[in-house]
Amino acid sequence: MLQIVYVSSLAPGARIDAAAMLATARRNNGRDGITGMLFADGKRFLQAMEGPPEKVETTLSRIRRDPRHRAIVVLSKRNIAQREFGAWDMAHYDRADEGDFGTRVRELTSAASPAVRATIEGFVALRTERPD
Repeated sequence: MLQIVYVSSLAPGARIDAAAMLATARRNNGRDGITGMLFADGKRFLQAMEGPPEKVETTLSRIRRDPRHRAIVVLSKRNIAQREFGAWDMAHYDRADEGDFGTRVRELTSAASPAVRATIEGFVALRTERPD
């Protein structure tokens, strides 16, 4: 199984319909056996995705061609023996969520490797604690 973690920025002038994006991602990822986590704050994206290597690579290629994304940087790409993000097809959290967001992210990353967990938790902390 392959796991990729990447960050990207929303292209200037691009708009994202979060509900439509999530519906499409959930449908495609469920079909392709990809699980993971998505963080979006309206300007940046951080996604961890894992599943069959060819399906994860195809998904990343599709994201790279999406004109709404720019500055895509792969932070981690590694083979894993088992899923680290559970058995759900996609989870989405953004700045509008209520409650203790940091606690929820720590719960979602609890089974991830220490390096992946630190990457995700650090990115989310920076994006939620500091105004743009």
